[in-house]
Amino acid sequence: MKKRMTGVTTLFNKSGIIVSCQALPDEPLYGDQMMVRMAQAAQQGGAIGIRTNGFEDIKAIKRAVPLPVIGLIKRAIPRSDIFITPTMEEVEAILDAGADIVALDVTDRENRHEQVLVMLERIHRRGALAMADISTYAEGIAAERMGFDFVSTTLSGYTSYSPQQEEPDLDLVRMLGAKLKLPLVAEGRIWRPQDAVNAMEAGAKYVVVGSAITRPQLITTKYTSYVSDWLDKKKDNAV
Repeated sequence: MKKRMTGVTTLFNKSGIIVSCQALPDEPLYGDQMMVRMAQAAQQGGAIGIRTNGFEDIKAIKRAVPLPVIGLIKRAIPRSDIFITPTMEEVEAILDAGADIVALDVTDRENRHEQVLVMLERIHRRGALAMADISTYAEGIAAERMGFDFVSTTLSGYTSYSPQQEEPDLDLVRMLGAKLKLPLVAEGRIWRPQDAVNAMEAGAKYVVVGSAITRPQLITTKYTSYVSDWLDKKKDNAV
């Protein structure tokens, strides 16, 4: 455990921004070379790490960018709500791709506690670190007890029993930041630089920013929706 914690403290040389470089098959920027360029741009902008999805993207980014890589594989399984690194098959692929950290769903859904412990043991045995993507305070505390190296608020809002809101879940960050001994990662709905600062003030050591940087179709939608609403109001006022 001591050796692993030393690895945690030296993997990132300081607190800061981790950029999530991900695109799904139906998105314009899908493809490992596109995400490599996103990761390179993130590095130039001062990111301290990259979070990415899929064997090819993990492998390509790890080769091209000298930053720690958090790897995950999103896989839809029929009749299952677990989407982020759901089975050992994905864990092995992430490790084979060279990720420094493996991220996986550690929510309370589907009674997979024993399965998660086996996956965690495998990650550590192969010399990587493990990040627990959670959605509630209780899940974060449980993840630390299991032996994870990082806890991330990634899935707040993605489970039916966690707060459904458009803003970052700073209450969850604040509660976990006051209790956990592990590094806490804030992720989810970080759209503005001030959101990142607020998350760090609440207790996060690292903040993951994804869509606000690497998904231009969603960034564009925020602008077009805002302007469309303004134009509609202007039209109504003119009547």
